[in-house]
Amino acid sequence: MPLGRVIDVPAPLTAGRVTLRVVRAGDAEALRALLRGNRDWLRRWEATHPSGRSIEPGSVPMRPTIRAYRRQLKAGSGVPFVILYDTEIVGQLSISELSGGALQSSQIGYWVSEHAAGRGIAPTAVALAIDYVFVTLGLHRVEICIRPENAASLRVVEKLRMRPEGRRAAYIHIDGAWRDHDCFVALREDGPMISRLPRG
Repeated sequence: MPLGRVIDVPAPLTAGRVTLRVVRAGDAEALRALLRGNRDWLRRWEATHPSGRSIEPGSVPMRPTIRAYRRQLKAGSGVPFVILYDTEIVGQLSISELSGGALQSSQIGYWVSEHAAGRGIAPTAVALAIDYVFVTLGLHRVEICIRPENAASLRVVEKLRMRPEGRRAAYIHIDGAWRDHDCFVALREDGPMISRLPRG
């Protein structure tokens, strides 16, 4: 196992009107509808397969995907969340690439629906997730990799004052081609991320 242990399902993580909750089977239809409704919004940032055999988000039932997500907890390899604003599902956040041993590292990826963008939801969700990684999972490092063209996601890491570590060339196959990504990092000694959010 990447962490050498099963990850317990965390209780919901909340700050203000934003909550992270582990995805569950009952979220399937809401997520599928959200993905279908946001295809144009998300397409530029969606991972694709180099073979061209990618599946359009929202075009297949979500229950098998959710079961696979939840298996990550048992494997110690990831934590799959939905993002809620008040009680509405507005996106997803995944903690992945969990590594124990000498590395003690993880990565975070996320998306928020177009109708919910611009309300400070993504920075709050990311801050909650990073603090969970450090406090509950006890890891040392979190990475977020972002396409340099993705201005909205770059604002998230800027608000949290995550340190830039440079560009990874042709890092992930996105929207039909190999795309560069800029890497941003938080370390446990940086202190609580949630306290870095602008107030008010």
